[in-house]
Amino acid sequence: MSVIKSVRTRVWTWKGPTVPPQGNFCTNASDALWMKGDAMASFRFHQWLTCEVETEDGTVGIGNAALAPGVVKQAIDEWYAPLVIGEDPFDYAYIWEKMYRRTHAWGRKGIGMTAISAIDIAIWDLMGKLVGKPVFKLLGGRTKEKIPVYYSKLYADSVEAMQREAEEAASHGYQAFKSRFGFGPKDGMAGMRENLKRVEALREVLGYDVDLMLECYMGWNLDYAKRMLPKLAKYEPRWLEEPVIADDVQGYIELNAMNIVPISGGEHEFSFIGCNDLIQRKAVSVLQYDTNRVGGITAAQKINAIAEAAQIPVIPHAGQMHNYHLTMANANCPISEYFPVFDVEVGNELFYYIFDGDAEAVDGYLQLDDDTPGLGITISATHLKHFEITE
Repeated sequence: MSVIKSVRTRVWTWKGPTVPPQGNFCTNASDALWMKGDAMASFRFHQWLTCEVETEDGTVGIGNAALAPGVVKQAIDEWYAPLVIGEDPFDYAYIWEKMYRRTHAWGRKGIGMTAISAIDIAIWDLMGKLVGKPVFKLLGGRTKEKIPVYYSKLYADSVEAMQREAEEAASHGYQAFKSRFGFGPKDGMAGMRENLKRVEALREVLGYDVDLMLECYMGWNLDYAKRMLPKLAKYEPRWLEEPVIADDVQGYIELNAMNIVPISGGEHEFSFIGCNDLIQRKAVSVLQYDTNRVGGITAAQKINAIAEAAQIPVIPHAGQMHNYHLTMANANCPISEYFPVFDVEVGNELFYYIFDGDAEAVDGYLQLDDDTPGLGITISATHLKHFEITE
């Protein structure tokens, strides 16, 4: 038996070139406020946390988190690492419960669950390396020949720019695309027309034989979303994502019950109990937990089982290898989100700069190797000059 001897956290702050922010780039929860400057500022992820869990034999598993990395690092270093050191990584269910229950008074949502997620992902990577198997083989094995992915970018821009990007993406074989809305309630009817104009423009170049997903990123409210849904129906979106803030579960329920456009969400939900609540209350037609927020792979597998029983498809938020392994191993996960390799913009792109080994899409599909142990990623040295690293 090889026990855990250390937990190392690092915060990676990007200091390299970035794509400058632009107005009406993507709606978000801050849009409801009177603001100066970049309303998306608090939702950009120009920092990342890596969590390395090492056993006595020198094997290292790698986990990560993108939410509030500096605070998550402190939580892991001071609270969670001591709970994990000395344990057998294959007792992952016990370790998860230990982390969850011993910090329950303050850690069951948000920062605490993000910290648990980072450690849990690292433990699964570690287990795969210790037995010489990819993580998806430990989760149930291959349910797909390869994983279909959807092109997840198309942030709001001029109509012409969005059409050019969509045409370029379509030339690479994608059969599904996700676009962001740039206008919300504060922009009135004129903004509503601008939103519809861009959806129509994307359908003009993509046609109707591919899926088009539409994201609000919590930037609308119930009234606005109820007005928009009938106007969007003719464009046949596969789903409308996060139309209201995460706490407005009743709003999700009401929108989903309209049965006009499927409602998706869960990216900002925490724990399998929170996701079960969304499922049981029929708040979403598509569940999109984020593995490095919801409790890691251990929690994700519980959610997958609950969702499959309710026949709610699960499409984890974001790319990244931990999500691809879960998607490969679960028949109820039909497709993966995929952020193309790109200059640092929102920050979802940073995992390409921090890690080596992330799968890249070919003709709209991803493939995982049957013989690469663990998650298949390593920490890269290629872009170190562009990061400030906090130990």
